[in-house]
Amino acid sequence: MSDDNRTMPYPERDAEHTTLVIPGASDDRATDAGKRSRRRRWPWVLLTIAVVLALLVAAAELVARTMLPGVVRSIVVDQLDLPADQQLEAEAAGILLPQLIGGTLDSLHLSTDAVTLEGITGAVDVTATAVPLRGGDLGPTTGTVRIDEAQFTALVDRTDLPVDTVSFDAPDATVSGSIEVFGAAVPIALTVTPSADGGDLVLQPGSLSLGGVVLDAARMRDDLGSLGERLTQPQRICVADQFPAGVTLTALRIEGTSAVIDVALDGRIVTDAALQANGSCPNG
Repeated sequence: MSDDNRTMPYPERDAEHTTLVIPGASDDRATDAGKRSRRRRWPWVLLTIAVVLALLVAAAELVARTMLPGVVRSIVVDQLDLPADQQLEAEAAGILLPQLIGGTLDSLHLSTDAVTLEGITGAVDVTATAVPLRGGDLGPTTGTVRIDEAQFTALVDRTDLPVDTVSFDAPDATVSGSIEVFGAAVPIALTVTPSADGGDLVLQPGSLSLGGVVLDAARMRDDLGSLGERLTQPQRICVADQFPAGVTLTALRIEGTSAVIDVALDGRIVTDAALQANGSCPNG
């Protein structure tokens, strides 16, 4: 091969062949990389903060829900002078912390399987709304009281009907006792349908078993005269003196082995001593 076309060697790096450097390019690349790194980190920082806050709120909510039932129970037991070991469940609806901060519970549900008030023992469920934590009147409040046959008998024993015992056969109840006919005690069993009206307990007579013979209302009036008239009239029983004045009986029905009494509470009952005391009956 001829030496006339020899390949020239690549020039060695020296002062005459300096590397071209674009001013600011390296700094810009470093700055951009830092910005991208920070942008990538910010979402994770925010997410971490949000998770920590959520955990703190959840822990505070758990503490509040753990403590609230005991506080409510203590207040109720003290105000109603109940036994120290009285079973009572309390549960607030919704997220609790904002309600505690605002000073009002949206809804508070209280329940007990058995409580004795004014000699009547039953299971009670009450739901109160707009419950002030710093004092004041309640919002709309309703509840139910469930009593058995023996307790129902005590509740209606002031009626004109001869009441010895009461048995339930939903939706009716049978009032059993005896009446005197020609100087002899004759057993009777009167079927009635319980209800409520104007705060009173009402018993609407249906049929009567007299000495084993079943009579309907028309035959009772025909065969028993004035006694039949009395037995076929609706029996209205005032029970206001069995409940605080701020509690009104709104409905009553028989369900299975229980009489279920629906009640409404005047929201002022927590601040008005007169509403906390028992009501009264016209002939009481």
